[in-house]
Amino acid sequence: MTEDLQQRANTLIEALPYLREYWGATMVIKYGGAAMVEPQLQAMVLQDVVLLRYVGMNPVLVHGGGPEISDMMRRLGKEPVFVRGLRVTDAETMDIVEMALMGRINQDLVAAVHAAGGKAVGFSGKHGGMLTVTKQAGEVDLGFVGAIERVDPTLIRTISEQGYIPVIAPIGLGEDGQTYNINADVAAGSIAGALQATKLIVLSDVPGILADAQDVSTLVSSLTTEQARQMIAERKVESGMIPKVEACLDALAQGVPRCHIIDGRAPHALLMEIFTDVGIGTMVLP
Repeated sequence: MTEDLQQRANTLIEALPYLREYWGATMVIKYGGAAMVEPQLQAMVLQDVVLLRYVGMNPVLVHGGGPEISDMMRRLGKEPVFVRGLRVTDAETMDIVEMALMGRINQDLVAAVHAAGGKAVGFSGKHGGMLTVTKQAGEVDLGFVGAIERVDPTLIRTISEQGYIPVIAPIGLGEDGQTYNINADVAAGSIAGALQATKLIVLSDVPGILADAQDVSTLVSSLTTEQARQMIAERKVESGMIPKVEACLDALAQGVPRCHIIDGRAPHALLMEIFTDVGIGTMVLP
């Protein structure tokens, strides 16, 4: 028993330099994948988020909901279609996206944060004019998929300053009042930049960026923005990983010092990334 207690004390002491360094820091966490749909993993992630708040940091949660949206679409007779990791969103799909994200997922996460001992407020990018978007341009018409034009972080800061954890659904408004679906990774990157966050942490269903997508032993522990762009050009980063890497590049371009893509399926992945020298996953640097 004494040895166990001593180990716990040593763990806290080892975390002291990180607690000191990140006191008052804003951490934007993109939350999605298995860590959001498996109850045990969700509980651990949200415990980590609440802990960050109680030790003096300002976590901001930006959530996705891809599997739930796709499941709801299929139940309503619509087959999901993706292009470069982005969901093709017609008017009916947009209604389903908003229903799933704000009608269920966002509020369930707020309740789960409270169950973990924290306080949270849930809202979308439509609230307070936080995310102003235009229609995503490209060779393929993605429908009501938004490209972020402006981020007004006032509402996020106000909620965080009052001791609450902001829980944000990635939906935005166009200048014409049209609602747009925004990829959650992209939204998290832009929000991190607008907040001048200390870190952007993207929770994924893979260990990080892999040199060979089929071989987990090829995990790249760190890389620069130039190397990341090269991996996209060489198609070593494909499909759903593209928005995650591009979100990191966007955040870094706006002055965020470090971005991380980590495996949200690992128990207490956030704590391992923030409070250890080695960390897990891939760190993307300017």
